[in-house]
Amino acid sequence: MPNREYIPGSPQEWLARARGNLALAKTPMPAGGFWEDLCFNAQQTAEKAIKAVMLHKGISFRYTHDLEELLATFAQSTGQVPEDIKDAIGLTEYAVETRYPGGQEPVTEEEYHEAVQTAERVLLWAESIIGS
Repeated sequence: MPNREYIPGSPQEWLARARGNLALAKTPMPAGGFWEDLCFNAQQTAEKAIKAVMLHKGISFRYTHDLEELLATFAQSTGQVPEDIKDAIGLTEYAVETRYPGGQEPVTEEEYHEAVQTAERVLLWAESIIGS
């Protein structure tokens, strides 16, 4: 999919959505729930926070869940991505692969907590650039 010339929403709106996903990621595990589903919201937190920063900086991006691609695009434009933000690349697997049955090992509670911590770090980074 080609880059879009116009990305709807303001950086602040993207951050608000990222905060909403983080709130969902932190909800207590419901009966019959899966860590994978909570991790998806952690991934969405990071994705939307990164896209908010890119929008803030005037960097075009594709609609993609691939955080490595987004961070590479950001780095090409700015020349830098903080090392601890690069950890978000690992969240990409929660966007697609782990959301559907089959072939994947179940996500553990420890992996879930790591995903949430990474998402929080990315959101704080975005807020420090854009302002909360």
